[in-house]
Amino acid sequence: MAVLLAFVLLLLSGGAAGDDVAALLEFKKGIADRDRDPVLGSWSPPATTEAGNGAGGCPAAWRGVVCDGGAVVGVALDGLGLSGELKLATLAGMRALQNLSLAGNAFSGRLPPSIGSLSLLRHLDLSGNRFYGPMPGRLANLSGLVHLNLSHNNFSSGFPTDGIRQLQNLRRIDVRNNSFWGNAGDLLTQLRNAEYIDLSDNLFTGSVDLELDSLTSIGNTVKYLNVSHNKVGGGFFRNETVGAFKNLAVLDLSNNGLGGTVPRLDAWFSLEIFRVAGNGLFGMMPEALLQNSMRLIEVDLSRNGFSGSLPIVNSTTLKVLNLSSNVLSGSLPATVGKCTSVDLSGNLFSGELAILRSWDGIVEVIDLSSNKLEGSYPNDAAQFQNLVSLKLRNNSLSGSLPSVLGTYQKLSVLDLSLNALEGSVLPTFFMSPALTVLNLSGNRFTGTISFQSTHSTESILLSPQPALKIVDLSSNSLNGPLPPDISNLQKLEFLILAMNELSGEIPSEISKLQALEYLDLSHNHLTGRIPDMPQNGLKLFNVSYNNLQGTVPKSVEKFPLSCFRPGNDLLVFPDGLPAENDDYTGVSHSRTSHGHKAGVRVALIVGCIGAILLVIFIALALYVVRSQELCGRNGFRGQITIRDLKGRISRPNLFKSPKDNVIPSKTSFSNDHLLTAAARSMSAQKELLAEAAVEYGYTDPKEVAESTSSGVAETSAAVQASESSPRAALPTSPHFADSRFHEEPVAFEVYSPDRLVGELIFMDSTLVFTAEDLSRAPAEVLGRSSHGTTYKAVLQSGHALTVKWLRVGLVKHKKEFTKEVKRIGTIRHPNIVSWRAFYWGPKEQERLIISDYINGDSLALYLYESTPRRYSRLSVSQRLRIAIDLARCLQFLHHEKGLPHGNLKPTNIFLTGPDLCPKLVDYGLHRFMTPSGTAEQILNLGALGYRAPELANTAKPAPSFKSDVYAFGVIVMEMLTRKSAGDIISGQSGAVDLTDWVQMCNREGRGTDCFDRDITGLEESPRIMDELLAISLRCILPVNERPNMKTVCEDLCSITV
Repeated sequence: MAVLLAFVLLLLSGGAAGDDVAALLEFKKGIADRDRDPVLGSWSPPATTEAGNGAGGCPAAWRGVVCDGGAVVGVALDGLGLSGELKLATLAGMRALQNLSLAGNAFSGRLPPSIGSLSLLRHLDLSGNRFYGPMPGRLANLSGLVHLNLSHNNFSSGFPTDGIRQLQNLRRIDVRNNSFWGNAGDLLTQLRNAEYIDLSDNLFTGSVDLELDSLTSIGNTVKYLNVSHNKVGGGFFRNETVGAFKNLAVLDLSNNGLGGTVPRLDAWFSLEIFRVAGNGLFGMMPEALLQNSMRLIEVDLSRNGFSGSLPIVNSTTLKVLNLSSNVLSGSLPATVGKCTSVDLSGNLFSGELAILRSWDGIVEVIDLSSNKLEGSYPNDAAQFQNLVSLKLRNNSLSGSLPSVLGTYQKLSVLDLSLNALEGSVLPTFFMSPALTVLNLSGNRFTGTISFQSTHSTESILLSPQPALKIVDLSSNSLNGPLPPDISNLQKLEFLILAMNELSGEIPSEISKLQALEYLDLSHNHLTGRIPDMPQNGLKLFNVSYNNLQGTVPKSVEKFPLSCFRPGNDLLVFPDGLPAENDDYTGVSHSRTSHGHKAGVRVALIVGCIGAILLVIFIALALYVVRSQELCGRNGFRGQITIRDLKGRISRPNLFKSPKDNVIPSKTSFSNDHLLTAAARSMSAQKELLAEAAVEYGYTDPKEVAESTSSGVAETSAAVQASESSPRAALPTSPHFADSRFHEEPVAFEVYSPDRLVGELIFMDSTLVFTAEDLSRAPAEVLGRSSHGTTYKAVLQSGHALTVKWLRVGLVKHKKEFTKEVKRIGTIRHPNIVSWRAFYWGPKEQERLIISDYINGDSLALYLYESTPRRYSRLSVSQRLRIAIDLARCLQFLHHEKGLPHGNLKPTNIFLTGPDLCPKLVDYGLHRFMTPSGTAEQILNLGALGYRAPELANTAKPAPSFKSDVYAFGVIVMEMLTRKSAGDIISGQSGAVDLTDWVQMCNREGRGTDCFDRDITGLEESPRIMDELLAISLRCILPVNERPNMKTVCEDLCSITV
């Protein structure tokens, strides 16, 4: 009988093994190149049941297959580079399977519900693949599951919280980097015995502020808890719930929407890593985090709102301390304990930098950027021999570079940019075998650049090769030639020497830098020829604003014209001028077809010249006639200069009423103009349009009305007109009305004996002129705002400038004003109009900000102008690209410069060039304005619909990063709807302004009703606009839930066209 039973069991086990073999062979069919793959070469059907060399015929010889008792208990194909669309349902019959691990491949496919039939499965690892679809609810049937890892895939579904409680044996769950959603708090209460929980990089919502009873079980077991990069809101753990976590070692809640304060954390004796970066937490920082009472190794509280001073760090276990981007103030701590990395950047720390001499030499990374630190780096701080990275950018440091910086043998990154350092650059930097990044831009360094040490030639030959990859010395006052020793920097990838006073020829040795990718020598005084640049990896090349001559080498002809001009008038382009933009393909095509189209080109050129001459002749004739009429009416003739314009020119009218020539205040020059309450109640959209047409270089003569000496009377009449016209009678969506355009421009040009005799300070030396040159420059009024009056001034050289004449009482005292303007004036970005200079006169009304004149029109004009159209409709892809460029620019201001824009609206966004590249203006003005001026600016933003709600209830409102995000969200809504933020949307119950209307439509599931009808029918429109709408709605969430600009930028960049 016993023999018979054994025989039956043998048959059954053989049958099970046969089923497993069949299942694996079916599973193999989903793997690409399965027959040629060396890994799966062993997976071939056995000739007999015993041929598998395993007990009972189990294929133990197959790669990655584990057998036990005649059945397959494990399949492990980790990190083998396999791919294919797998059908995991083929494994559902392998009832003995305990371990299924396919991690680190490129598999795709779904997780089928039948996975729940693998009742003995203990270890399931599908991480690092491309699996997609929902997570099946039958996963809860795997009652024996201990390890679940679905991280780094494309799963997208609600996480099946119901039933997870049945997984009593689950100890490790890792689902990071997917698109799961659900209530994180509910999920945590169900994971009763888990020790390792990673829900990061998903779409979970809810709160971690749970009741004590629901945390009792998980609190006893969990050691690692990561819910970072989700959408979790609410408050932090409460005082009474902190004690529930007995063994917690790692807590990461970074990049969510948590708000409120952080309680005492002394009860977390086991905590080693504490990360809550990128939330809305505020209040005083818990002192226990930096004391010996806890054994923390890493603390990251960055990008929150913590305030107060920083206590002394006396923890002996803490190694990484990141408190960046908060509002901490006071002096730097006297010690930082045994920390190896200290990041206190983006705060309000002040005092002398000399306190660093008391810090322990164990530190490897120091970042104190974007604070208010003063003084110079201590030359006796020789203890930092382990220092790898030192960043002190954007402070108020002064003095020369201390020689001790050249003694740090491990220093790899040195960033001292945007300070007031002077003297010469240490030659030892260029010979360092460790230094890879050197950024000294935006200082006052002088003297020549020496890429050669003063040591003997023999010692140089024996020394290691310099390691420098990035060198940025731009915006200084360095002079002399660029030395040929630059060829020593063989690893150099980025060389930025723009905006200095370099002279002489570009050394030919620069062509030996084979790793070079970015070369910017613009805004200098270089002469001679451009050397051949044979580097295949050269991506950016700029030598504009120099005095170069000769033939342009073919190796750099691929770069656009803006890389050579303005400046370099004597350069010769053998194949004709390159394209105006970076379309290198277009340049190449133009060269190939040059011979075929020569005749057509000549004809076009002749025709264009003739047409231009005709237009100029007609314009001059009209100008002379109208100027005579204008001068007669105003009682004076000739030109007006910058000085004369002050106080003499009344506000021009953009929309001239054809009936009575009285212009309502709602169409005044600027929505910021200080009008009466009645005038301010008019349509915000037309205020935006009026401001857009006159601020920063809007030059269409048909849309700038003539100015008369009766401006005061007109303003008075305007107020009366507005009082008699109730707001309810306004059209629902007021746009340009063609009958309101007046035909004549305003241009006053007369030389005056008056002079500007104050202090003119330049941000760079690329454009040089005197205060007298400026005072004699013909000027044209562009607009007025709460900041003052803006003019266009044309220097004798022909260079056009925008001059913002700040009104009396707006700015702070000279010392503060100068400091802030100099700091803002060093900002350089492709999407920002940089400041050229500022002027401080002897009289209170003589405060000027000078920048380049912009040839472009504001975003407001593209959005709101009605027919007949001067501006083509923005396509969906154009709107997306503009939003991305703006987000990147704001991210740069926020995270690189520590500066909110503070006055973000469509009239401060100009679209330039054929690609409609956006450029920001009027940024950072609040930094040098009085509190009353800042409050008035924010009040005006509120009237137009761009003010964040939290600023409305503050006694002393000040622009913030989050208020910029709110304004950006409103602007994205405007681009989607082509409606103004100040519009009243009629016919919609419960809606008041644009944001309320869009939110209401979205709640009711009809978000598409909001979209601009001109583009809703386009093929690419629905998906892109839906994603843009979702991002804009997140931007206007309450401040504690609102994302930062970096997150917004990442979300926008993830949208594909």
